Amino acid sequence: MAFKKDLRLLFKPYYLINIILSLGYIVAKKTPGICSLLFPKSDPLCELDSRETEILFFLVIVIMIRTRKTGSVTMINYLTSSFVYTKVANQILWFYADFRMGLVYGVIFVLVGLLLPEPTYSGPDSVVYFRTANGLEEELSRDRRIVWLVAFYTAWNPACVNFAPIFSQLSAEYGLDNLKFGKVDVGRYPDAAKKYHVNDSSVSKQLPTVILFKDGKEVVRRPTVDSKGKLYKFFFTEDNTKAAFDLNNVYNECKANPLKIKKKIASTGVLPLEDKNHHEKSE
Repeated sequence: MAFKKDLRLLFKPYYLINIILSLGYIVAKKTPGICSLLFPKSDPLCELDSRETEILFFLVIVIMIRTRKTGSVTMINYLTSSFVYTKVANQILWFYADFRMGLVYGVIFVLVGLLLPEPTYSGPDSVVYFRTANGLEEELSRDRRIVWLVAFYTAWNPACVNFAPIFSQLSAEYGLDNLKFGKVDVGRYPDAAKKYHVNDSSVSKQLPTVILFKDGKEVVRRPTVDSKGKLYKFFFTEDNTKAAFDLNNVYNECKANPLKIKKKIASTGVLPLEDKNHHEKSE
């Protein structure tokens, strides 16, 4: 299902145009008719020279390192995290071949970035965003019957950006009155990161961190850190997240035990609205 969803996304203009820009130089250089037109002084066989090969080899290494660090595991994640590097490499190659073509490519590069932003998740979600550093703590102590799955994230971290649509989809699928999903931006509220032991530095490997709270207390966390400070990396795919936090069983348990709201007469002696209407009808 995830692969089919990724294939559908590839037909969106953002991905199509970025793929063309990422492969543009190699396609132009390896297609005989186009090669002789754009590169009249190049090898008649349209082969890549040693400098071009070095640039492309370096590009492959950089993409592999960066996607590994960001935890990109789906085709779309790999593509999205590699677009910037592939386009920069193409920019260098075009300038290396011809300064004028490099300028043209640079203008197209900038225009695409301005006019075609990366598509964001636009489906339903049920996520509570905590706007203060103490917001989560106050909510956990307000009603301990509610189970909370909370993501600690930053807006600038690629892994957090990749995980955001997954978390939104999970919240829409599993959200209940007593099973809620929340997010804390530790970039804006570093006190929350300190309180819940999340490293929010620019080189942190703990972002995102997701914690499951029951009875107001932490019961499961990913990624985990042992007593010696060793971090056990976790890839936040949809299936991994469901399995790690046992979401199916948590959901079934919460659904079987819904919150019961007791109706109470306020100290002023005024009945709740529905009780008042019922009383008036009975008279």
